[in-house]
Amino acid sequence: MGKRTSKQAAPSDVEVRLDGVAAAFEEGAFEEALAGAEALLAKAPGLPEALHWRAAALTELGRVEEALEAYGKALKAAPEDVELLLGAAECLVCRVGDDREAVEEGLALCSRGRKLAQRAGDVELLFEFLLLEGTGLNQVGECARAVASLEAALGHAPRSVEARLERAIALFELCRFEEAQGAFEEVLKDASDEPWAHHYLGLLAERRGDGKEARKRFGKAQAVAPEEFPPPVELGEEAFDKAVEDAVKALPGHVKEYLDNVTIAVEEIPKDEDLMGENPPLSPCILGVFRGSPVGERHSIMGGFDPYPASIVLYQKNLERFAKTREELIEQIGITVMHEVGHLMGLDEDDLWQRGLD
Repeated sequence: MGKRTSKQAAPSDVEVRLDGVAAAFEEGAFEEALAGAEALLAKAPGLPEALHWRAAALTELGRVEEALEAYGKALKAAPEDVELLLGAAECLVCRVGDDREAVEEGLALCSRGRKLAQRAGDVELLFEFLLLEGTGLNQVGECARAVASLEAALGHAPRSVEARLERAIALFELCRFEEAQGAFEEVLKDASDEPWAHHYLGLLAERRGDGKEARKRFGKAQAVAPEEFPPPVELGEEAFDKAVEDAVKALPGHVKEYLDNVTIAVEEIPKDEDLMGENPPLSPCILGVFRGSPVGERHSIMGGFDPYPASIVLYQKNLERFAKTREELIEQIGITVMHEVGHLMGLDEDDLWQRGLD
């Protein structure tokens, strides 16, 4: 009696072509992967796998708006596909740019995907969702929640450099400076050229008044990632003060009325008391701050004397690091002045964000 063999069904044409798209994508041939996915969709417009590969290829090609539209179609076809949710969330959180609404939409997808991954017992994908969630929460200023998500991620992958770095950034943003210092140093033990760790260690050295160490760290970050960390645009004290004066002069007339008896000053970086006077604390990278009581909340005694004098402070080094060009710096000085005048007028961060002044 001969040896019994079992016959396996040959892969279908669609499966073969999907494998080809996947191989092209993995090799970095994103145009080829996109063309293959679109050829499949021409024959099967609702094929979830092809929709997913098309969205992923568009993302890698920098065609983000098209990618988001493609992810939307793919999620309609397969709303509980965990890898698809992760790709769409990553695009919204990491690829769109400075767009709070996009990040919040990405966080909502993270929440869905995290629950599905947990239910399926997929630890690898659960880690990816927790890491992405922590990244997004850092971006929208929810740094305490970010720490919780990132520590949960590290529970699944304790040596992840990316998760440890993102956690260290959250600690810095929460003004937990000693913990952040140790966390960044630990990152460098496993990734000695990590530019963001060097950059933040430079910021921490600057806050300690250690200029030599700060210059060393900033120089290392710039050497490793020159496009990410270009040299700051430095105006000099006189030119910076002139830019602030011009920004105040450019304010609308009805806004200038609120500036009576308000001091406008420039400091290098925020003091600890300015950051930690709020709960949660303000970011050490803030560009400016309003101190005092908003106009509608001011207390007056003795014929209008205000015992809580109002002031606006701009932080020169933070602004110079924020901008990429002299023109961008001068524009941002004007935006920051208007932002802090908005606080003087009683507007909160959501109001300012809706007005494009966040």
